[in-house]
Amino acid sequence: MSRIGNAPVTLPSGVDVTIDGATVTVKGSRGALSRTFSERVSFARGEGVINVARSDDARDSKALHGLSRALLRNMVIGVSEGFRRELNMVGVGYRAAPAGKGLELLVGYSHPVKIEAIDGITFEVPEPTKIIITGIDKELVGQVAANIRSVRPPEPYKGKGIKYADEVVRRKAGKSGVAR
Repeated sequence: MSRIGNAPVTLPSGVDVTIDGATVTVKGSRGALSRTFSERVSFARGEGVINVARSDDARDSKALHGLSRALLRNMVIGVSEGFRRELNMVGVGYRAAPAGKGLELLVGYSHPVKIEAIDGITFEVPEPTKIIITGIDKELVGQVAANIRSVRPPEPYKGKGIKYADEVVRRKAGKSGVAR
């Protein structure tokens, strides 16, 4: 039994949902998202809620049931509130600067690294060492944040690199430094 899939998705005011077979479109104040779900999952609209049901009790259907409900909930939250990821840069001379719609990162390479903006994603640089990524699609915001982090992931000895704001970098002890 999928406990996540059985919970109804509540719709905040100002959010409109259109169900067309396996395709669900969610419109809100921040924009619109559309996604095609599996045929094994069906959606039923209630009073201010959407219920997700599965066609059978096969193992795959149970997994899709919970997944579809979580994806639908993320779509509803995205068009009403939006999503954001924060990245911090640690290191001497490491900084970010807006470059048009994208970003330009100086992270210890011999050249600046350019990050192009994707439709639906906006970058903010409130400080030279802080990047805020916002958008309505949770999956896209997370993927862009992961791509930026992969330019220079944090290293365990000095902690230098690009890390998520809530990430804790496990540090390692350096060499013991015993002279022979």
